[in-house]
Amino acid sequence: MTTPKIELHVHLEGTVRPATLLEIARRNGETLPADTVEELAELYRFTDFGHFLDVWGMTTNCLRTADDFRRIVVDYAREAAGHGAVYVEAIFSPAERVEAQGLAWDEIFTGYCEGAVEARERFGLTVRFAPDLYRGCPADLAEECARVAARYRDRGVVGLGIGGNERRGPLEPYRRAVEIARDGGLPFVPHAGEAAGADSVREALVLGAVRVRHGIRAAEDPTLLTEIAGRGVVLDVCPTSNLRTGVVPTPDAHPLPRLRAAGALCSVSTDDPAMFGTDLGREYALAARLGHTAGDAYAAGLAGALCEEPVRAFLAEGAPTSG
Repeated sequence: MTTPKIELHVHLEGTVRPATLLEIARRNGETLPADTVEELAELYRFTDFGHFLDVWGMTTNCLRTADDFRRIVVDYAREAAGHGAVYVEAIFSPAERVEAQGLAWDEIFTGYCEGAVEARERFGLTVRFAPDLYRGCPADLAEECARVAARYRDRGVVGLGIGGNERRGPLEPYRRAVEIARDGGLPFVPHAGEAAGADSVREALVLGAVRVRHGIRAAEDPTLLTEIAGRGVVLDVCPTSNLRTGVVPTPDAHPLPRLRAAGALCSVSTDDPAMFGTDLGREYALAARLGHTAGDAYAAGLAGALCEEPVRAFLAEGAPTSG
């Protein structure tokens, strides 16, 4: 029997397998610098974090319709359920689609939310959403995104995050957007401590982060790491992602064992599984090689999940044994 798993950090745009991405691109009249699955795989050989973000923008702009968004939720739900996932808290980036492509907010949000309903009906998998802003996003657009996200709280949106290149700028310009989301019942779950160091994590906590996507570079600051462990702030660790973007040079150099030894709660996720050539089973296996068991990962996932209480109670009943 497959061990039950919780995933808190997966970008739905990054779950689209190459054959599907090529199909969607052709249907929507988008041109990619790759015509075959093999060529697209070569495109996914990232040289560094900046290169990954460039490819991310180029490929995710292929998604244009509510049905595209619905489909990628359902496709990933099928895949994740096959690896034992019982709860997925997924990310999508609506402000990018609105700014770059002029799409309507409701087209984007409705497509994703309808996908979650279908995922539940077909695979018994609960999908919730914590969409991302991005660093460099105009503040007024970010605030509008926060308002729209809050409107969809009763359809499965449970949080608001921010992604992109941490070196592009501070989080402070997005304080008002974070406050709007929080007032609408959506906690703040930003990316931090990935391409930038421990100060990035500290900045996220100051702005009220209840969980940190990545956060692995908190290991560089023992005082910060002690604070994270003491406060029970969950770090969403994505081992293969860190390796593929060059944030961590080798599996043995990954800071997960140090984070764990300090008492930090670490969930385990895929981040962008199609782009990184991984899946949820492989990520749990890699974490286990680093001493972080499936039970440990599930417990951290349960602690960090932003879902409503009935879902949390269901997840608690199915928790595997830790240790």
